[in-house]
Amino acid sequence: MREQIEARMSRLHADYVDCIDNDLLEAWPDFFTPDALYRILTRDALANDWPAGLMHCEGRGMLHDRILSLRRANIYEPHGYRHLISSIRYKGEVDGGWRLHTNFAIVRTTWTTGVQDVFISGFYDDVVVEVAGELRFKERTVVLDSHRIDTLLVIPV
Repeated sequence: MREQIEARMSRLHADYVDCIDNDLLEAWPDFFTPDALYRILTRDALANDWPAGLMHCEGRGMLHDRILSLRRANIYEPHGYRHLISSIRYKGEVDGGWRLHTNFAIVRTTWTTGVQDVFISGFYDDVVVEVAGELRFKERTVVLDSHRIDTLLVIPV
């Protein structure tokens, strides 16, 4: 069972990062359950159980609002991401689904200059559930390795 979940989760991750890396952001909320929690925290914030993070969205509606804001209201230097995903680790059953941890690094390319850099790295702490035969994120906590965060955190991670 564990290997099947990890294999299906690998496909979910591939589709998820393809959506973000190819600027198909309007489809991004569809990877989540309607009542999902999406947040971005530093490793320190997670270890100390600090409630405030860099981003906090409760429910798919807030995820849609995040993308609408990104498209219409935010002003930022045009850039894109390339996710590098590895080591999906099954952590057990929880809340009618499965907890998984997955390492990531994101390379950011700024379109105006062409400069590429490792933007952020860390791991995803996910609770994934099955909805109508498809895996969806019930919770996605993005845990960043560094407490030093670039202010250009506008695209979902």
